[in-house]
Amino acid sequence: MSVPVTEPVPARDYDTHVKDYFPDVSDPTAGRVANAREMASAHTAMIADPAPLGLSAFALTTFLLSLVNAGIMPKDAEPVMLGVALAFGGLAQLLAGMWEFRKGNVFGATVFSSYGAFWLSFWAYVTFYAPGIPAEHHGVAVGWYLIGWSIFTTLMLVAALRTTAVLATLFAVVAVVFLLLGLGAFGMGAALTTMGGILGLVAAALAWYLCLAAVGASTFGRPILPNPPLFRS
Repeated sequence: MSVPVTEPVPARDYDTHVKDYFPDVSDPTAGRVANAREMASAHTAMIADPAPLGLSAFALTTFLLSLVNAGIMPKDAEPVMLGVALAFGGLAQLLAGMWEFRKGNVFGATVFSSYGAFWLSFWAYVTFYAPGIPAEHHGVAVGWYLIGWSIFTTLMLVAALRTTAVLATLFAVVAVVFLLLGLGAFGMGAALTTMGGILGLVAAALAWYLCLAAVGASTFGRPILPNPPLFRS
């Protein structure tokens, strides 16, 4: 009894075979170049979109910390967020960034890896390093830490202007959140921290929206939530 052998795609037919693949247009972090790179590689097109994982990780961790900053959850309940910051906001989001590198999405790889590192560094600071800083310097240390992330987020906002509308809005909100929390840490008023917490909840909602839009587009096979691109194909 003979065993059927699967023949490889002939070299002359490879270009036609690759053309059967289409870019994952549901990825809210992919701009025109990322889509073009994915279109050029059949192997990359077969990789699941890691953006929903990164967005959901960012959303949940931001949501929990923002509940504290907004005064909705008591400060002494903050440790419930630290485990999430380590496992989900940190490690899971960092992995999403690594997979975005594989898909050729420079923007997605940069932001998910960076914000994954942010949550890992936040967890490490609160868990290990904060006690070593004199109490009178805590505000200055945290303030400049947050201002630095506001600067980075503003830079990424410029790049996000060529991704999708909701994602660009998310980066604009997050940049303001970091700024408000940084100024609040400097001692410029508890109201700034509260405002930062409220806007943080808005940022979490936007990230969850993007997550559902991407996952829904994959499972339904069509867009289910509007998120218009800010670039021409």
